[in-house]
Amino acid sequence: MKNTVFLYGAPASGKTTLGRLLADRLGAEFTDLDAEIVSRAGRPIPEIFATDGEGAFRDAESRALAAVAKSPSAPRVVSLGGGTLLRHENRELAEASGAVLCLDTPSDKELERRIGSAAGSRPLGNRARERAHHYGSFPKRVAASFEAGESLVVVGRGIAGDLLSGLPFVADSTVASLYPDLAGAPIFAVPSGEENKTPATVASIWSALAKSGIGRRDVVAAVGGGVTGDLTGFAAATWMRGIDWINFPTTLLSMVDASTGGKTGCDLPEGKNLAGAFHQPRLVVIDTDFLATLPASVLADGRAEMIKHEAIGGLPRAAAPVGVPSAAEIAANLMVKVGIVREDPFERTGRRMLLNCGHTFGHAVEKLSGYELSHGTCVAIGCVAEARLAVALGLAPSGWPAEFAARFAEAGLRTEIPDGMSESELRAVMAGDKKKARGGIVDFALPCGWGDVRIVPVDVSRELPRC
Repeated sequence: MKNTVFLYGAPASGKTTLGRLLADRLGAEFTDLDAEIVSRAGRPIPEIFATDGEGAFRDAESRALAAVAKSPSAPRVVSLGGGTLLRHENRELAEASGAVLCLDTPSDKELERRIGSAAGSRPLGNRARERAHHYGSFPKRVAASFEAGESLVVVGRGIAGDLLSGLPFVADSTVASLYPDLAGAPIFAVPSGEENKTPATVASIWSALAKSGIGRRDVVAAVGGGVTGDLTGFAAATWMRGIDWINFPTTLLSMVDASTGGKTGCDLPEGKNLAGAFHQPRLVVIDTDFLATLPASVLADGRAEMIKHEAIGGLPRAAAPVGVPSAAEIAANLMVKVGIVREDPFERTGRRMLLNCGHTFGHAVEKLSGYELSHGTCVAIGCVAEARLAVALGLAPSGWPAEFAARFAEAGLRTEIPDGMSESELRAVMAGDKKKARGGIVDFALPCGWGDVRIVPVDVSRELPRC
């Protein structure tokens, strides 16, 4: 990370809470500027306001900021007060001394709730509305943050470079060429493409970790799509019996799917992700600026997983699933997966199997295509095929597959099994999936409607109902 990261935003927007968590995940020091002011003055902030006035408080705030900005320090996260950067000279000082990440303001209702729950601690109350233009002038944004198991997830815009700076990282080769100034050179560039998700690539990452002198107390970051995250996470899980890692997903698919959950690994000739480990990243940084360089087809791949989450979590939103989603939309969609993973982090209760919706058929289609079809395309095909299977088993209304298919079609995704792939071939691949099949019985996560995905065992060694 940059030597100093300042968190700014409206009072009660969560700066101090996020600051402590972020500093912990980055191995940095944490400073609360309000606490510094209180320490210097020997009085609580409400008392300073009451006896000396706001002007005196702002002067004390400026002095505290100057001391923090100028003092030599290890990497540090600083939580600022809600009006610290109203003074132009304070803003110039902060931006010259580090990176300023501004937290998006919660709703008025939520702010009032937070301020009311700490009555008397914020003398000026809710000033978010009158300062909206000021807060909106900061380009680097944090839209949401939340904990997902052992991971802290931060979703925003323009934040990746500042949080990645100084960390050793593995990057997708295409991402490295597109963003050469992001944070220096990677210790290893993973060749783009699913065909490179192999044990040989994991071994290359191990060699890069060795050459970089990375030991048990160190951390490595991954910058790229799901392939890079899976490979780097697996290498981290097995390097010196496990080191910490941080994930910077750069595709929509990896942001809403592979970024959280802790599944890491590589493919084998016998199937996808057969070698791997559960190893949660300490921190996941989702920066929507990466999406600007993605072609429409790659964005559509990510939309496939988002639509799958909609099927698991409830009715789809009114907006058509096209274009680049906002950070807030990504955060809300990702929370569907995070909620399930929290309940079943290691796939022991069956709850996490809901996330396999569309993937049993989808992975079979993907393998039979020789991985020429993208993962998102195969998820869309698989979701609709499994919706048809749900109808055939009497679990869903007859019109459901067409409705589900239309949602994928809006995103520009195909939904029909390619010509030339026979049912017998698909069943053979599904029956041979060593992670799912038990004597020909496969547990499908069948989509039966919006918010209605069910785990259903199906004997794929026999002819399937028409789907």
